[in-house]
Amino acid sequence: MKKVIQAIFLLAVLLPLNQGVAQDKTQSSGYTFKNGDPNGIGKWYMGREIAHVMGYQGMQWLDRPDREEEENTTTLLKNMSIDLKDIIADIGAGSGYHVFKMAPMARHGLIYAVDIQDEMLVEIDRRKDEGGVKNVLVIKGCEKNINLPENSVDKVLLVDVYHEFNYPMEVIASIKKALRPDGKLFLIEYRGEDDTVPIKTLHKMTEAQAVKEMRAAGMKLERNIDNLPWQHCMIFVKN
Repeated sequence: MKKVIQAIFLLAVLLPLNQGVAQDKTQSSGYTFKNGDPNGIGKWYMGREIAHVMGYQGMQWLDRPDREEEENTTTLLKNMSIDLKDIIADIGAGSGYHVFKMAPMARHGLIYAVDIQDEMLVEIDRRKDEGGVKNVLVIKGCEKNINLPENSVDKVLLVDVYHEFNYPMEVIASIKKALRPDGKLFLIEYRGEDDTVPIKTLHKMTEAQAVKEMRAAGMKLERNIDNLPWQHCMIFVKN
């Protein structure tokens, strides 16, 4: 257990990619700026401080051997009910941990691997070429837009990344635009209601906070599947 806790706490201290400090200091669009948690960027949205982005230096942690045991990724992917022809976007795909698990499940569809860090995208491309994977497409996103076509995806996956978005409102708006009318957004976040989840507060979210922010973006909670060890598996659809 000690090893598991150490690995989880590592998420909050791994060389953050600080892209929030130099942003504009206006209080438009619902964002405010003030001092807060040392793990945050000093930018707040709807009462929540945004956390530092984990940099590409944490890539090895994303692929740690204990991740399946800690997060039960197999169950998460079952929750998504992936169809052979699904078009899925993994936003904040990192080194591709979930991407290459979903690719064979949607082998007649397509997986968009979206990230803002070039180093992550290079690694995904490397693994894609090495494994001869044909249904993964790497996409360079930006802080405000996932850069996917309108009405193009059946499912969107966000695993422990939403709380780090510097512009959450704009990103969710771009996700909503990319989702098909019956598309689903799977928001995976460590449970902020549970003090026993061994991760720092800013890297967790409560269901209530997630619902509040998604409602503001025109999304509604369809279901929160409570079958993961430490994480919410919240499914949002267009309102």
